[in-house]
Amino acid sequence: MTAGTMTAPTPYHPGERTAQALAGRTERADHSGRSIRDTIPAVAARFLTERRMLVLGAADRDGRVWATQLAGPAGFLQAPDERTMAVATTPAGADPLAEALTRPAQVGTIALDPAGRRRMRLNGHSAPDGRGGLRITADQVVSNCPKYIQRRSPLDRPAPGAPRPVAAGPVLSTAQRLAAATADTFFIATTGPDGSVDASHRGGLPGFLQAVAPDRLRWPEYPGNSMFLTLGNLELDPRAGLLLPDWETGGALLVTGEARTDWSAEAREGVPGAERMVELTVTGVLELADATPLTWTDPEYSPANPPTARG
Repeated sequence: MTAGTMTAPTPYHPGERTAQALAGRTERADHSGRSIRDTIPAVAARFLTERRMLVLGAADRDGRVWATQLAGPAGFLQAPDERTMAVATTPAGADPLAEALTRPAQVGTIALDPAGRRRMRLNGHSAPDGRGGLRITADQVVSNCPKYIQRRSPLDRPAPGAPRPVAAGPVLSTAQRLAAATADTFFIATTGPDGSVDASHRGGLPGFLQAVAPDRLRWPEYPGNSMFLTLGNLELDPRAGLLLPDWETGGALLVTGEARTDWSAEAREGVPGAERMVELTVTGVLELADATPLTWTDPEYSPANPPTARG
């Protein structure tokens, strides 16, 4: 390769590059990409040990992508070395990812601190640790900005039960559509080249996530870090999984399906703050009670949240 044809190395795959170009953010993405690493910095290791929850995304045995949540006392997440995150629990049997994580799997995770409005992604390869937990080898570590995180503090539930399914089906029920339409936070898992998985956070005022039909959810994409890790994955693979925590009860709504990004100006017209819109076609739904031993305090909404279209 001659000097005239050399290109700078990039942490991004072709789908992410496509999304960045479509958004006109390639230069900003190059700047943000300098923070992507494959090791866990010491400050991030300390951050992990203080967390009470971890969102995890992966594909089930049928190839459907789901996002779920794990929780425990402070210290249930550890970084024994700069390439490894140890998780002292696994999904319960009712969880769609329980079986997938009994063997090596590619996963995306996000550790969230709602009280401090901090979050950290760690994507990589998971394997059972032989002691009822997981060891995740890091391929990609990213610390994200505090935008759109609603401030909440965790509370331990008295005598929490084991996670159990209360409803399952191919589409959203009326009650589940209402839960989606009043949510202020959800998490999304997507897949990239070679089966890599990413988990990401979305937040806004209640109403930013729209349940437009029993088999369709739609939401705006607000300005972010310009990496386009989620939308870049969707450019290559439409599979996606959503996790909607019930912060008040410890339950959770898990949704799987296929998503596409509408980059047109017409799609975002009348949606404050939206730079583009994403629509998920729902193919599977699981509602869990007692999904986590935690509940959370009432939210203090992020000052970055745009108003919703209806208010």
